[in-house]
Amino acid sequence: MLKFVWNGIKEDGKLYRAHYGKGHLKNQPEDTITIYARDYDDFPQDPDLMVENNSDSMTDYFEKDRIRVTPSNKYYDEIHQAYLKQEAHNTKRANRRRGA
Repeated sequence: MLKFVWNGIKEDGKLYRAHYGKGHLKNQPEDTITIYARDYDDFPQDPDLMVENNSDSMTDYFEKDRIRVTPSNKYYDEIHQAYLKQEAHNTKRANRRRGA
């Protein structure tokens, strides 16, 4: 079972480190969230999440995994909550750095 947390995706207790991005994407519905892998580990496979990775080992071109999650996806609400927690964490960290 997948769990979406502010700093990635958890499956069976293992954390796949990631960050979430939300913004206007060409050819994607409004409010699409993208999950970007922080490491080169493969994201867990789930039939409701399409992992994108265009790595080509023949040419030594390597990418990290990413997943685009549209509002119609069954995990969207859970992922959106993780995104909001990430944003709150980043704001808190930025305020500490500024001494606020």
